[in-house]
Amino acid sequence: MLRVVIVMFMGEYNHTIDVKGRLIIPSKFRESLGDSFVVTKGLDGCLFAYDNQGWSAFEEKLKGLPLSRKDNRQFARFFLAGAAEVEVDKQGRILLPANLREFAGLEKDVVLAGVASRIEIWSRSRWDGLQQEEEDSMEDIAERMSELGLGI
Repeated sequence: MLRVVIVMFMGEYNHTIDVKGRLIIPSKFRESLGDSFVVTKGLDGCLFAYDNQGWSAFEEKLKGLPLSRKDNRQFARFFLAGAAEVEVDKQGRILLPANLREFAGLEKDVVLAGVASRIEIWSRSRWDGLQQEEEDSMEDIAERMSELGLGI
């Protein structure tokens, strides 16, 4: 019998990228990510990182989108064309490709945030701006979410 393990990422970690583009992955995340995983462009100006099982599930969903719709093709292209498999070195670092660092504005200070099935990788300045925006609107968001039965 095949046993499926669902990974749940959570927490916020601050790190820096070195001049070569290497980023330390927090040990709590490395335990679930394994020796290699996928990083791709994310939404809101960050990067998304998926363990291999999570990435395969995401890929299957993208493959299921009808190609006859232009927005489906654009959506799949956005995530798949920019995706890169990265390997964790002996120091717990990955080398982020230059195109992904540029997309997310990653230069030095970085935040890694666990968000359920994925990890988001943010530039510190973008993360701080997002946190302020979300703080200002969280009451309204929570009200709308409670209508979905989330029990907040």
